[in-house]
Amino acid sequence: MARNAEVIRQWKIVRVIEASRFGETIDGLAEMTGVVTRTIRRDLQALQDVGFPLYDEDVDGKRRWKLNHKPFSRLAEAGFTVSEVSALYFSRSMLETLAGTGFGEDLRTAFAKVESALQPSTRSFLDRLPRILAAKPDPRRPRSQDAEQAKVRKLLEASLKHRLVEMSYHSYASDRVKDYRIEPYRVIYGAGTLYLRAWVAKYAEMRTFAVSRIRRLTLLEDTFAPSHDDGDHTFAQSLGVFNGVPQDIALEFDQQVARYVVEREWHPSQAISALADGRVRVSLRVCDDWALRTWILGFGGHVRVMSPKSLAANIFEEVRRAGDQYAQRLVFDDEPRPSPNRRQRLLDFAARRARGPARSPGARPADAEIPAAPVRSSRGRRT
Repeated sequence: MARNAEVIRQWKIVRVIEASRFGETIDGLAEMTGVVTRTIRRDLQALQDVGFPLYDEDVDGKRRWKLNHKPFSRLAEAGFTVSEVSALYFSRSMLETLAGTGFGEDLRTAFAKVESALQPSTRSFLDRLPRILAAKPDPRRPRSQDAEQAKVRKLLEASLKHRLVEMSYHSYASDRVKDYRIEPYRVIYGAGTLYLRAWVAKYAEMRTFAVSRIRRLTLLEDTFAPSHDDGDHTFAQSLGVFNGVPQDIALEFDQQVARYVVEREWHPSQAISALADGRVRVSLRVCDDWALRTWILGFGGHVRVMSPKSLAANIFEEVRRAGDQYAQRLVFDDEPRPSPNRRQRLLDFAARRARGPARSPGARPADAEIPAAPVRSSRGRRT
C-alpha cells in the first residue's frame, strides 16, 4: 500500500507542476500532498531520474519547480500535455478491455506511438500505475476477436458514408440464418460486445444486431438518406441493450444491500427513498426486459418487486424454476457413496421441503402479492 501511495503522490506532483503557470515551491507541494519537504525532494529526484524534465528556477526570490515541455514538442503541437499522454499510457489497461471489439490492433499501434514519445525510464515508472488503475475484462465479450475487426471496419465505413448493406445474420429469435438489406446507423458497445443499430425497410423499424452473429456482410454502392436515426435515445429506456415501452418499476432492497444500491446510478430515471429498518425503495422508469430481470435476480433474496405485478410474477416464476433445478437433484455429498444415514438425510430434506421454508415471526409469504393470473413472458425487442 505504501508503495502505491508513493506512485500516486509522485504522479500528482507532475500534474500540479505542469498545470501551474509560475511553477510550484517544495513547501507548497508538501502542504498539498501532506508529507514533509524531505519527501518531496526525494519525489522530485525520483521523477527526474525516470525522465520527467523537471527543473527549478528562481521566481521572485523563491525556488519554483517547473516542467520543460521541449522534449515533448511533437505532442505539444498536437495539443497533448505531458500528463495527458502519460494518462493515456497508464490507462491502457482499461482501453484494452475493448480488444475483443475489433479495435485491438488499432489500440496496439496507437499505444506504440504514445510509447515512442516517452523515454524507457518514464515508461517504466508509468508501468507501475496500471497496477493501481486497472480494469477487469468484461466476461461477456465474445471469444473471437480477429474475425470482428473486418466486420467492424465495414460497418463503420457504411455508417459514415450512408451505404446500404446486405448481410446474413444468425437470429437467436428464430434460431436460423436470415438475409437482410439494411441502412446502418451506428455501432454501439454494450454488455461486453458490439451491436449494430440499423433500419430494416422490409419491417419498417429500427433493429439491433449483434456484430458477432453477422455471418456475411456486403457493402453496396447504393446509398440512403438518413432519416430514422434514434440518436442518443438508443437503449435509453433499458438497463441493457434493449428497446421497449418503459414502465414504472418499484423495488425494495433490504439493509444488507441498501448501501451498495444507493451509491450507484443504475439508470438516469431512478429515484431512491429511505425506508424503515435500513431498507430503500428504488423507482425506475425502464422497459421490462431481460436486462432488468437479470439485474433484479442478481440480488437474490435481498430485493422485492413491489410493482408492476406482472414483473413480480415473472421474477417469482423464475425463482421457482431455479429452485426446481436444484431440489430435484440435490445430494449431500460431493461423491455419492453408501452411508447408513444417507436415506434418513434425504427423508429429512423431503419433509422440510414439504413444510416449506421457515419464516421469521411477522414475515409475510413471499408470494403474498403475486397475482394468480397466468404468467406471461415479456421480452425486450432485440433481434
